[in-house]
Amino acid sequence: MFEERMNAFRDRLAQQNIDVALITDDDNVYYLTGYFDYLHMEFGRPTILVVHRDGPSLLITPSLDLAAARAAARVDRIAAWNDGMGDEWRAELPAAVAGADSVAMEPAHMPPPVRAFVNGLIPPEKMTTVTPVLSDMRMIKSKAELQMARHAGQVANAMMSAGRAAIAPGVPEYEVALAISQAGTRKAAELLAAHYAEADMSPNTHFLQIMASGENITKTHHRASARIMQHGEPVFLCFCGMTNFHRFKLGFDRTFWIGEAADPRQIALYEVAVASQRAALDALRPGVTAEAVHAAYAEVIQSAGFDYPFRCGRATGFSFLEAPQLVTGDKTVLQPGMVLAVDGSVSSDSFRAQVGDSVIVTEDGWEPLTDHPKAVAEVTL
Repeated sequence: MFEERMNAFRDRLAQQNIDVALITDDDNVYYLTGYFDYLHMEFGRPTILVVHRDGPSLLITPSLDLAAARAAARVDRIAAWNDGMGDEWRAELPAAVAGADSVAMEPAHMPPPVRAFVNGLIPPEKMTTVTPVLSDMRMIKSKAELQMARHAGQVANAMMSAGRAAIAPGVPEYEVALAISQAGTRKAAELLAAHYAEADMSPNTHFLQIMASGENITKTHHRASARIMQHGEPVFLCFCGMTNFHRFKLGFDRTFWIGEAADPRQIALYEVAVASQRAALDALRPGVTAEAVHAAYAEVIQSAGFDYPFRCGRATGFSFLEAPQLVTGDKTVLQPGMVLAVDGSVSSDSFRAQVGDSVIVTEDGWEPLTDHPKAVAEVTL
């Protein structure tokens, strides 16, 4: 799989007349080489993948991660560097780009020290971006990637069911988050054992649970806290960071009520959110533009008297945010094999409702990856 991706990437570099690409985004390093979890955070130790369109690939990575790189990375050569020794990660770069007429990088994902060094190494007229090349390459998922997407949907569904079951009066939010994490981890472990050979791939969910209840319901990205939930309160669960199976990400959201949805204003607003998502999904099919899906969703929300909304959704895959985005201005034509998170959402000063699901674009519409009831009666616990 990774060898095929690397070869396809080299073909695209040739088509764009790019001699060398410097890849520094963690997700793209994994996508092209299979190398992952070397740290996946900025810690002053850059990892750089160098891809020549007509030559060997090179992975520059810290020596403390050399064992992991040797085990996972499908590259031609690995150059390990150590803190404070010689020129560290800089040692390999001059030779790697020597003689290149066009060097492409990822401007939004290159650590500042690396960018500063590269700026002094390569004349501006020889520098370009490789981000559009990789974004376009990753839009249409392969058969293997779609299997991961479907399995990620099973993990997400298990998490949502566990979260729903844990919500109750007198229960702190963090207990719901713990139940969700355990359910997702167990389902992921089951799927990894049954379908995948990678022993190093962790089943554990890893992201602070996005959750809001009661008076915090309008805080879009509130994290699960020690707050005690009460009867009659709304509760929002979001798995846009938690659903990460075999490094494949999905979006999934639901709004619930504990015991009863007593405020008719909340119910009315929630129904608009559900209707806006339904309009987006009705519009979603191959051949339409990403912005047309957003327009259908926004029309429902604005017709109900609410402000123009944020984007309807986004593509997902090995990153939380991929191209295209379902938003005004994105004229990408949807194609079969894309994976999209599609939301419906409405906010007021005192209440916020959101429902979201992930889907695969098919030849004649879409296939659901996540599934949980949305009717008010069914989300009243």
